[in-house]
Amino acid sequence: MDESTKLRMLLPHWIEHNGEHAEEFKEYAAQSADVGDQLMAAATFLEEANARLGEALEKLGGPLEHPHA
Repeated sequence: MDESTKLRMLLPHWIEHNGEHAEEFKEYAAQSADVGDQLMAAATFLEEANARLGEALEKLGGPLEHPHA
């Protein structure tokens, strides 16, 4: 498997995984006065990272239709 194909399989997973963590950080941020600002900042960084990962995925041709086929 070439590198581009492998990345087209991995990037959607990474984007989804980061998104899940960002949402979790936001939930905890809303409950924590002590570190809420830091957790929100971390969520924002993950969302920005996902934007860059999405750009990379599009540059590679987008996600594979059937990555496990």
